[in-house]
Amino acid sequence: MKYGKLIKSVAAFVGVASLGLAFNVARPAQASADKISAATSSELKQKGTLTIGLEGTFAPYSYRKDGKLTGFEVELGKDIAKQMGLKAKFVPTKWDGLIEGVNTGKYDIVLNNITVTKERQAKFGFSTPYIYSHFALISKKGSGLNTLKDIKGVKIASGTGTDNSVVAKKFGAKVVPSSEFSTSLDMVRQGRVKGTINSMSAWYAYKKDGKNVKGLQAKDVSKDEKPAKISALMAKKNTDLKKDVNKALKQLRNDGTLTKLSKKYVGGDITK
Repeated sequence: MKYGKLIKSVAAFVGVASLGLAFNVARPAQASADKISAATSSELKQKGTLTIGLEGTFAPYSYRKDGKLTGFEVELGKDIAKQMGLKAKFVPTKWDGLIEGVNTGKYDIVLNNITVTKERQAKFGFSTPYIYSHFALISKKGSGLNTLKDIKGVKIASGTGTDNSVVAKKFGAKVVPSSEFSTSLDMVRQGRVKGTINSMSAWYAYKKDGKNVKGLQAKDVSKDEKPAKISALMAKKNTDLKKDVNKALKQLRNDGTLTKLSKKYVGGDITK
């Protein structure tokens, strides 16, 4: 009889312990969901998801490899979402409508090598910078283009509405529209333009991928134009989302993730 009571006591203890174990296993998921505030959650397009706009055609930031979306900002987007206890969802969008997409609710934030400018700050919200983009003036070797002062009155290929285009116009260049970096380089080779302006990181990544740069040169023109601050862009009204994105970026900077991603995709540290 005593033996039977002992068996029942052990069984009861195991049952309670099992419930406690099940409770403890479930807690991490709950903790993850609590990483963002209720206010931030209400600002998201989709509950439990950070919806991210990008082009998906601009290496090394976001591009497709073997059909799969990858790149610096793709991994960064996943890491930001993870820090916030969310899933990352990417929405590839053409540049022309990319930025305005946050105000129309197409996505929550844009990660697409977006430069912080006074004009954009008047309409949109920005996170703290995660990288700094050094402008590059690319031309044929011996072209005589070494500084931005040399491009006045010169044909320069650049994407319409891009920061590169803004810089080219600022220094008096004749801007010739170009949709992609590789297209701009082809235009330089063919003599249709004398040069193009882009980022040093794009140039490094292009060479890293083994692309042909024979006969071309890239000049870092930071002395003429300060490196651009690159940040996540979002709707100005989503102030709580901005706070949580900044918290995530701070953690990713402190634990070395930003530097690691920069070296992986760019070949150097452009986070400072």
